[in-house]
Parts: sequence; C-alpha cells; structure tokens
Amino acid sequence: MTSLLEVENLRVDFPTEDGVITAVRGVSYTLERGEALGIVGESGSGKSVTSLAILGLLPRTARVSGSVRFEGSELLGRSDNELSSYRGRHIAMIFQDPLASLNPVYTIGDQIIEAVLAHRDVGKDAARRRALELLDIVGIPHAAQRMHNYPHEMSGGMKQRVVIAIAMANDPDVIIADEPTTALDVTVQAQVLEALEAAREATGAALVLITHDLGVIAGHADRLCVMYAGRLVEQGTVEEVFYTPRMPYTLGLLGSLPRIDARTHERLTPIVGAPPSLLDLPSGCPFRPRCPLAQPICAAEEPALFGVGKGHSAACHFHEKLINAAAREIFQ
Repeated sequence: MTSLLEVENLRVDFPTEDGVITAVRGVSYTLERGEALGIVGESGSGKSVTSLAILGLLPRTARVSGSVRFEGSELLGRSDNELSSYRGRHIAMIFQDPLASLNPVYTIGDQIIEAVLAHRDVGKDAARRRALELLDIVGIPHAAQRMHNYPHEMSGGMKQRVVIAIAMANDPDVIIADEPTTALDVTVQAQVLEALEAAREATGAALVLITHDLGVIAGHADRLCVMYAGRLVEQGTVEEVFYTPRMPYTLGLLGSLPRIDARTHERLTPIVGAPPSLLDLPSGCPFRPRCPLAQPICAAEEPALFGVGKGHSAACHFHEKLINAAAREIFQ
C-alpha cells in the first residue's frame, strides 16, 4: 500500500560564494494517513529546509535531488504552477512566524476567505461561513467580531491560531507545522497545540511537526525523526526513541530536557559544543567532535542508520553501548 507521503534520499545544496552548503543529506521517511511525525534537532540541522523542499518553496538557487512522492505522484521537478494545486489543498504549511503568513493590510476574515476560495468552487457567502467555522474550531472567541480584525490587533497566540485555520481551510491531507509554538509562553503554547489537534481531528490530516521542544513531541507525535547536520541520525516510535535512545545525540537531547516526574533534583546534562558548519563538515560522523563515545572509526566512516529494533534505527557505530545508558553516565 502506498504511503501518503514518501521522502526518499532527499538532498538540498545551496551554492554560495564560500562554497556549497549541503543543508539536507539523504533524508528518507514516510508518512501514513492520520499519522503524526515529529522532526527534532538543533537549529541548522535541516528540519525546515526538508519541509520547504517538499512544497517547492526553496530559493531558485537551491539544488534539490532525490524523490518526494505524494500518494505515489512525484512532486520534485514540477513547476511552481503545478505545485500550487497541491499547496493548501493537499499539503498545508504552518510557518514559525505567523506574521510571515498574514498580510497586515487585510483583515483575518478576508485572508481565510481567500484561502477557501483558492481551492473551492463556492460563493463568497459560503466561504465566509466556512471562515467563521474555522475560527470556532481553532478556539478564537467571538469569531464573528474577530473576522474584522487586522493581524496587529491580535496576540501572537491568536495569530498562530488564525494561521492554523488558514492551513485547514481546504481539509488538507498533510499539515506541516514548522516550530508553531516558538516564542510563545507555556499557556499560549498549550492553546496553540490544542488548536492544532482540533484541526487534525476536523480534517483527518496527517501531521509533520517540526520543533526543538521534545516535550511537544512527547504529547503530539506517534513517530520521531532526529536530525543532525542535515541527515537523520535516529528514527522510530516516540516510545522507542524516548525510552531506549541508541544515538548519543538523541540521548544528550533527552538528558537536557527538564522532567516533572524526576524523583531527584539532578542537574540537566548538556551537550558540550555546537553543531558543525555545513560548509566544512568533519570527516566521518558529524557528531564526533561532541561525542563522548568517539573512536577512530568515527573519524574514518560516517555511520549508516543501523536497525536497532522494530521500526527503530540509529546512526552510531556504538549504538549497543547505549542500551540502558543514562545521559549523565555518557555526558560526564
């Protein structure tokens, strides 16, 4: 059976005056109908670029190769006009900054109505009713009055909920949410995630949730992909990856996450150092300069994704050493 979305060996290069930046290096994953896939990693790991490549939203200078198939149909290589029939209608995207998606000189009502009319053969009145319905679904109070507001008259959390309403306007099959809760406080973050779940329930859409917040992933994703230096370094179900991480980077991310269920007041375990420059990746494993398990083989050979369990894989030569390991034991 064909998966809803199949990304295979995706690679994205950006030519620059200083050289070629390879932002995405051979990323592959599948997304099934109704599934929620989380993608995590530090800034610059290639999370957002991967999703922008799927929708053909990268700059023209970007060189994209590999394969992106939606319901078996190849998307890479299609013209912008051809991809326009997929954007919003089949695959919708929620960007990190709602102000990048909302036009400051139009009311939010007009912008939602425009999204409805873009892919539906309905009249203006029907589109307005749909816009009101969408605002209700995402939890905007007094929706009829709010239809006449401009973006600057709304808080950050409310603007993000409006963007979610626009994304679900045409009942897409896939919603890609790129850091939808960044810069929001915890209470508003919870409201936005609630709105996102309401959108999924109303549309039946599968979700690709891009975030650096592992706590968000824990409550809203079924499977998890961890990215580092432009490639996947671990993937599996959320339970498998959270409870039995088999790549030091993943273990380090989990060790730096505060936990309210912790029985003792232990210090968090940070990962020392910073991600490598994509212009000058170290030889072998890109995580090697920061990895406490690094050995000579790590400098000589970049590890492939080894199968470490059912549907669980990790890119580490020494993944067996991490069985039942704690972050504080590895990152001393």
